Amino acid sequence: MAKIHQLRRMAVIIAKLSDGRRLKPSDLLDSVRRSMSVVDDRDEDVSLRTLQRDIATIDELFHITIKCDASGYYHVAERDGISDEYESLLLNFELLSSIDSDSLLQKYVLSEHHRPAFRVDISEVLNAIRNCHPVEFDYTLFRHGNKMIRKSVEPYFLKESQQRWYLVGYDSDGKLKTFGMDRIFSLSVLCDRTFRRKDDIDIPALFRECYGIWNDPDMPVEEIVLKYDAVDGAFLKTMPLHHTQEILSDTGEGIIVRVRLRITNDFVMALLSRSRSLEVISPRHLRERIRDICAAALERNR
Repeated sequence: MAKIHQLRRMAVIIAKLSDGRRLKPSDLLDSVRRSMSVVDDRDEDVSLRTLQRDIATIDELFHITIKCDASGYYHVAERDGISDEYESLLLNFELLSSIDSDSLLQKYVLSEHHRPAFRVDISEVLNAIRNCHPVEFDYTLFRHGNKMIRKSVEPYFLKESQQRWYLVGYDSDGKLKTFGMDRIFSLSVLCDRTFRRKDDIDIPALFRECYGIWNDPDMPVEEIVLKYDAVDGAFLKTMPLHHTQEILSDTGEGIIVRVRLRITNDFVMALLSRSRSLEVISPRHLRERIRDICAAALERNR
């Protein structure tokens, strides 16, 4: 339970200092105490020394350095390329654990409870990433009849995509791959071995031209033009399909948008999830692919 409480406190600290915010130690301490008392429905005795230990642990585990400046304000001073993924993981934990705890929050927050289905101890994975230890685990291949294979991986970071978490690392064949955390079993951290981390990897660039978690560099980046009616268009304006989305036309009848990315299965599934008014203008092969999927679905549901 003590570890759960510490993770909650760290999530609160990161949330309060995100987006460049600065707080006096007393204000940050008050925020942590209030948040913990709401979560646990009781007063939480958090000392300044406890706060300082949590800040040191955040630096060690998540590579987010929090310092107190000359004016006496805490702020995020440094963060590396993978800390955004860890911050997201920590804040997801904060929300889910807060809702699941025996507290008043259950009355006010209606969650779908898309809890990450980790089959292994997440702290072991983070420790392996932090200390550059290889890991071995059994991995289930969903597309091959749930066949189980043994993998040896150099873990680099965790990534969230569409309410699922993935371990990203170098497989034994030297290729960078993603592994669903919900499909990993019997994980072992090889603490007696280390690997040299490739710090020159541009992590955001790995997924910049794809949708979701699957990025195949052998696939071309294509320009996709899509048309939706006004209702679906309103949703796409507030929640774009992709960061490259541009609105080419916006009338009372609907919108036309353009995105540039690799047309992976994840992207096709995303299009189908809002296909009520979808019309693929280009490219032609994507239009035909969507048509064939819809035709097959129509045949199955006659």
